[in-house]
Amino acid sequence: MPPAGGPRDAGRRSAGRGAGSPVVRELGDLPYAAELTPLIGDLEPEGLYELVRAEGVTFEETQAQECRFVESALSGATFDGGSLRRARFTDVWFGAVRWVGVDLSGTEWVDVEVGASALAGIGMYSARLRRVRFVGCKFDSVNLRDTTLVDVDFVDCLLRDVDLAGAALQGVRFEGSTLDRVRLAGVRLRAVDLRGATSLGISDGVDCLRGATINSAQLMDLAPLLAQAVGMEVRDHDG
Repeated sequence: MPPAGGPRDAGRRSAGRGAGSPVVRELGDLPYAAELTPLIGDLEPEGLYELVRAEGVTFEETQAQECRFVESALSGATFDGGSLRRARFTDVWFGAVRWVGVDLSGTEWVDVEVGASALAGIGMYSARLRRVRFVGCKFDSVNLRDTTLVDVDFVDCLLRDVDLAGAALQGVRFEGSTLDRVRLAGVRLRAVDLRGATSLGISDGVDCLRGATINSAQLMDLAPLLAQAVGMEVRDHDG
């Protein structure tokens, strides 16, 4: 792997959060695309997968705890059940990948791009995500309790029945995304931008929004929940 600051590192930074940068790169735009080789066989516990490409593969009940993916790409793949507990994904590109009922708890994601993918019935608690971008993704019944998210973007995503209780979010944005029955009890927020969200469907934890930025329309939508959270009764007339 090239040293930090080399051509690949520069290519990775080009897909960052700056103005005018691409939302998610195409597979062919990856600085390591020409070096990828097909993934052979199933995944194994503590396996190291560097510069591999998996396309249209189904991993069923795979047990690959603590495996590591480095500078790799997965497209059209499906993870159906199984465990990738404490796996590490570093500079990995996911396109149209499905995770269903997979144990992703304690995983670590750094410099990862995820496009047009779906996560359903996932246990992803205590995971750590840094510089991760989800675009056009669907999260359905995903357990993100006690996760740490730093510089994470959700762009045009749907987050339904997502549990972020006890999580720590810093520099997280939700541009064009819909939050539906999202739990925020005990969440810790720092520089979290919710203004781009198309809907703020928060089922609990609205009293934990300190550290978040919302717009005036969202404030009006949240007003009843905020009043309830602080024990304030709103009545226009007696009787």
